[in-house]
Amino acid sequence: MKPNMGNCAGMPRRDFIQLGMGGLLGAGFGDLLRLEAGTSVASQVGLKKSGAPGVPNSGKPVNCILIWLDGGPSHYESFDPKPGAPSDIRGSFQDIATAVPGIRFSEAVPELAKVADKATVIRSVCHKDPNHGGGNHYLMTGAPTPVPVACGAHVTFHPSFGSVVSWQRGQHQGLPPYVSMPSVTRSGGPNFLGGKHSAFVIDGQPNSADFKVRDVVLPSEISEGRATSRRELRGALDSMARYADRLAEDPAVTFDQYLQQSVNLVLSSQAQAAFDLSREDKKVRDEYGRNDFGQRLLMARRLVEVGVSWVTVNSGGWDHHTKLFEAYKGDSVRNMDRGVAALIRDLDQRGLLDSTLVVLLGEFGRTPKVNKDAGRDHWPHAMSILMAGGGCPRGAVVGATDAKGYAASEAVYRPEDFAASLYWKMGIDPNQVLHTNTGRPVQLVNNGRRIREIFTA
Repeated sequence: MKPNMGNCAGMPRRDFIQLGMGGLLGAGFGDLLRLEAGTSVASQVGLKKSGAPGVPNSGKPVNCILIWLDGGPSHYESFDPKPGAPSDIRGSFQDIATAVPGIRFSEAVPELAKVADKATVIRSVCHKDPNHGGGNHYLMTGAPTPVPVACGAHVTFHPSFGSVVSWQRGQHQGLPPYVSMPSVTRSGGPNFLGGKHSAFVIDGQPNSADFKVRDVVLPSEISEGRATSRRELRGALDSMARYADRLAEDPAVTFDQYLQQSVNLVLSSQAQAAFDLSREDKKVRDEYGRNDFGQRLLMARRLVEVGVSWVTVNSGGWDHHTKLFEAYKGDSVRNMDRGVAALIRDLDQRGLLDSTLVVLLGEFGRTPKVNKDAGRDHWPHAMSILMAGGGCPRGAVVGATDAKGYAASEAVYRPEDFAASLYWKMGIDPNQVLHTNTGRPVQLVNNGRRIREIFTA
């Protein structure tokens, strides 16, 4: 059965063109890449950045695994239960103890409760956009949409976190800097940074025995040496007038630029090893859960371990307007709880947690009162974000909501503050100003404050 990747807006599982490298050695690859880049690539002409680079973290660079729960997970049934509230607010789940005395989670996430001593929960990020499109954009870019965005919209008015990290860091030993599984979130695109900084999408079912990352492994009949010779042949063909004339029309992006990135990925031994889950210890695979979500988290760990800067794991089906309590007893929540806890534990045991930031969130929280259909509706005024690693304190809670969970009431932060703090963790200056080819200045994050509680120094 395919996972539910939708929400009340009818969001399809495949929102963006997911371009692999099946055409790497064949005709038309440059055209396909240009199609992926879209019209936004043209605005890359003249792109520049200003402001000090500002690298706040010393030592090993921090990579990030962002786990996106599309639709808006409930803060009540996860990290901010309200046991003292009336039953129509409290819901049917009990609160349970965690590994940190005094911190309580919902009984729906018992495994995450066990690793609470390795994580920080922010209970006080809030905003005012109740739509999936706008909320997704806000929490995936750090910028509100300049116009109202309906639930079903798939737009990126501002570069996504992953694309900005790709732009700042670039490729490392042939590995893509920005990976998304099994699809790109609706606002996970590069906007004016250009298609070069789109996510490399790993789709498919990684829990299946015959899983392979699509189009990154050379066919068995083609040796590495022969692939290189074909690349050289293609380079010669590109020098022909019919290609030169077309490239002259688009000086911002060249076919060779994309082709080189693709060849680097196919020929990277590190990439091949990281993508091959069969090399992982079976016990470790079992700990993450033998399901596609758990195995994507394991893949994410393998990718950051070899130097991928940003990995998004996109999980749909979190828009529970009906039968929420029934759903939170089911496989989706159970797999998320087990898999994310295993990821945090695994990173910690491998000594990777300090250099890897794990972030778990959606676009907003859920309404305080349970509706007539035993569900909760959209509620941006209160939400919880779980963070672990990357210098975040262990066993901490930041901020609070009021006694009934209606609104953030202590240490209140905006998505801009979350974005600025995330960039600081990644060693990227959130105050820098970008300019498009039209000269329009674009602030990376507008007036974002540091969430001081998640910085240990």
